[in-house]
Amino acid sequence: MIRKILFSLLIAFLPLGNFAQTTVKVEAKLNEEKRLIDIQQQIVYQNTSKDTLQEIYLSDWANSFSSKTTPLAKRFAEEFSRKFHYAPDYERGGTIIRSLQNRQKKDLAWKRPEGFPDIIQIPLKENLLPGEAYTLQLNYQVKLPNDKFTRYGYSDQKFKLKYWMLVPSVYTEKGWEIYSNKNLNDLFSPLVDVEIEFTHPKTYRLVSPLNAIIKTENDSLRTTQLSGKNYIDQKIYLLKENDFRTIETDQVKIITNLEDDDVTPQIKALTIDRIVQFLDYRLGEYPLENLMVTQDEYLDHPIYGLNQLPSFIRPFPDGFQYDIKSFKSITKNYLDNTLLLNPRKEAWLKDAILVYLMMEYVDAYYPNTKLLGGFSEFIGIRWFHAADLKFNDRYPFFALNMSRLNLDERLSASQDSLIKFNKNIANPYKAGVGLAYINDYLGEKKTTYQALKSFYSQYQLDDDVEVEDFKNLIEENAEKDLDWFFEDYVNTNARIDFSIKKVEKSKDSLTVTIENKENNHMPVSLYGLKDKQAISKYWIETPDSLATITIPRDDIERLALNYEAIIPEYNQRNNYKSVTTLLNKPIQFRLLEDIEDPRYNQLFLIPEFDYNLYDGFIIGPKLYNNTILRRNFNFRIAPRLGLRSQALIGSVSASNTHQFQNEKLHQVTYGVSANRYSYAEDLFYHRLTPYFNIYFRNKYLRSNESQAIGIRSVNVFRDRALTNPVDDPDYSVVDIQYNYSDRNFRDYFTTNVDYQIAKQFSKVSVTAKWRKLFLNNRQIELRAFTGLFLFNDSKNSDYFSFALDRPTDYLFDYNYYGRSESTGLFSQQFIEAEGGFKSKLQPAFANQFISTLNGSFTIWNWIHAYGDAGVVKNAGQNPEFLYDSGIRVNLVQDYFEIFFPMYSSLGWEPAQDNYDQKIRFIVSLDFNTLIRLFTRKWY
Repeated sequence: MIRKILFSLLIAFLPLGNFAQTTVKVEAKLNEEKRLIDIQQQIVYQNTSKDTLQEIYLSDWANSFSSKTTPLAKRFAEEFSRKFHYAPDYERGGTIIRSLQNRQKKDLAWKRPEGFPDIIQIPLKENLLPGEAYTLQLNYQVKLPNDKFTRYGYSDQKFKLKYWMLVPSVYTEKGWEIYSNKNLNDLFSPLVDVEIEFTHPKTYRLVSPLNAIIKTENDSLRTTQLSGKNYIDQKIYLLKENDFRTIETDQVKIITNLEDDDVTPQIKALTIDRIVQFLDYRLGEYPLENLMVTQDEYLDHPIYGLNQLPSFIRPFPDGFQYDIKSFKSITKNYLDNTLLLNPRKEAWLKDAILVYLMMEYVDAYYPNTKLLGGFSEFIGIRWFHAADLKFNDRYPFFALNMSRLNLDERLSASQDSLIKFNKNIANPYKAGVGLAYINDYLGEKKTTYQALKSFYSQYQLDDDVEVEDFKNLIEENAEKDLDWFFEDYVNTNARIDFSIKKVEKSKDSLTVTIENKENNHMPVSLYGLKDKQAISKYWIETPDSLATITIPRDDIERLALNYEAIIPEYNQRNNYKSVTTLLNKPIQFRLLEDIEDPRYNQLFLIPEFDYNLYDGFIIGPKLYNNTILRRNFNFRIAPRLGLRSQALIGSVSASNTHQFQNEKLHQVTYGVSANRYSYAEDLFYHRLTPYFNIYFRNKYLRSNESQAIGIRSVNVFRDRALTNPVDDPDYSVVDIQYNYSDRNFRDYFTTNVDYQIAKQFSKVSVTAKWRKLFLNNRQIELRAFTGLFLFNDSKNSDYFSFALDRPTDYLFDYNYYGRSESTGLFSQQFIEAEGGFKSKLQPAFANQFISTLNGSFTIWNWIHAYGDAGVVKNAGQNPEFLYDSGIRVNLVQDYFEIFFPMYSSLGWEPAQDNYDQKIRFIVSLDFNTLIRLFTRKWY
């Protein structure tokens, strides 16, 4: 009892920072051939909290590679990464715990909590009081993964180690903060004093941010002793060819292998020295001796845009790319190693500081650098608005992209809940722009500078730091209220959208009514313009739905909100109002698509190309209003010329979209489209389609679950010809559909219910498709289709009938390259619709009822066996059972596939005549379809 009282008094009167530090001692030996590390480890865990602990948690992120069902494996699958799932077992890693004991060498019970295979829970037999220490003795083996999964692990000539040993988890006022590895590079561990003796083959050079000295070596092995105080970064690189350089600055030693072959070592040293001086001035002194910056870390968090450029393209000033890459990588390590904010729950603040400092660095040393670099001066490119933008304009643009897609998420959301584009790009950029927004609102940068420097100096290496500490510091020195920033900008995904509702003019003044279109209280700037230049500026603070301000008239020609685009506003096109001019904004025509310029009403003209068998190559202009960022209202006029048909063809469309934030009802779209193309030799169809669609999406945006309800009226008018008679040349079909989809890498399910009614017929159909990828890399796919005519007055023709293998596509929905072909290569194009058969069997159509089942399963890798079976019923005939089977070569599933028929109702097909004409293929050449193949992991 006396002991407990003494500890209570100690807690009450001494700051927690006075307690001893957790220490970690490791003896590790690398087995190069087996790619294993044998580890003897001692952890002396210090309870620096005010609570009595009954258990200790360790992060064992090396074990996150142990199976295809870990949170890390599931993360890979969510982002459609195939490498981990299809990798052989020897390429994956894991941890084997041989013993876990206390100081007295007594075995301790331990377990991995359910759902956390990379966390170890150790119940304590005796409570661990505040200020007390507990010693753990561990003997375990780490099997290293191939570095192709996360860039860390083993590869030829290299071992790159990160999160390779067991470390304590963090205990806070909220309890134990345990997180699984999800390839976010956000291990949350306390500061430790670490000592490591690492034994490895002598042929490898060891590089680490820890202080390293060679302790012993013989003919084959070397033992390197590593040590450091207050380190959470225990990266170790073992290299046969050491590509790291050490650059000593006055503040810190930088160890780096960032690539840029065109920059001399002397320039690299001067660049890094300038970066460190900038950070020292803006933030404060780096408290550790070494800072290690790797090319792998940069590739994990690249400068998006620069990382897509081939190495031989250098549009920026000499050294700029190396400078900005180095700045981002050094600053990220600078912050990550010393600001101990929760990296999963509070990452937005470090992202904000990083991006804001990048913007300030570019403004200081590259103020005139354009977004497109030297390309901005090329004839043709310099006519684009994109060529006018500066490098720092990229940040609000990328943040705005997700808002326009209705996929924006709040900055304070947990990192593992964000979709990839938000986590890597949009949210960090929006966070950094937010600090620039504060600067503009306050009218000076001093407050932000002071807050950042005070925050870093006071809370570096502080286990108890929180976002609230930064909030208090910046609000202390601000002369205006900043609650809007933390309450609306950070803690919600509320859009920012203002417009000028009306302007009342008098001889000397203008009374401006400003409408806030969103439910928030963020401030907005109002500018007076003359000759396209700002001559006055005012701030309207935290307006509600409407706010009124009276300003001097001052020869103002136009009024504009957010004219300098510092605020990441959802829609800047409605920010302008004329005072003396005829139009609110002038009209601007641009050749080719461009970045949106809200100062103009923009129209774009771009050439487009297409192909079908009857029109041949198709070329023509497209006049439209859509920019790179999505807009709600869009129109398109695309007249085209078919070089083979020598006919004027093309399309026209208009649509409008209403989006709903944070609702299961995602958006409503309505519009009309019309087009004219050839459907046979010298025969054309005209289609007019008004439509109305309702889209639902899971509010958890990482889920791919979505639903849609659509209604449309398809009106088709076809040319008649004696050589190609058609029974129903003109017709109108009302089509009502419900779609459900949940498309994922391992589990895929979609279903569609379709009801159609026309003068000639009425029918209903149901399609369901299920695909499952198993842990043994085998895949099974099943698809079922059932269609029924409610009535059919067009039985003399199969034009509206259900098709067994190749629908007639009377609604002109499918991208057939030769839609009327019955023989030849173009007739072999396969589109998975209706019956879904690959063999051409008779009867090929059903005018009463059809029900089919299509299936496939893996034989080896991308080679599958397929089979189709179904019943076809035509009026006045008995039902017929049909089947086929064959080999499916799945090059890129749903995009590029080939089907080789083997055995069907016709018998053994390879032995029959013209077998080459029985082979079917899927080839997707549609640009928008192909784009989804690459963007699905980001959205």
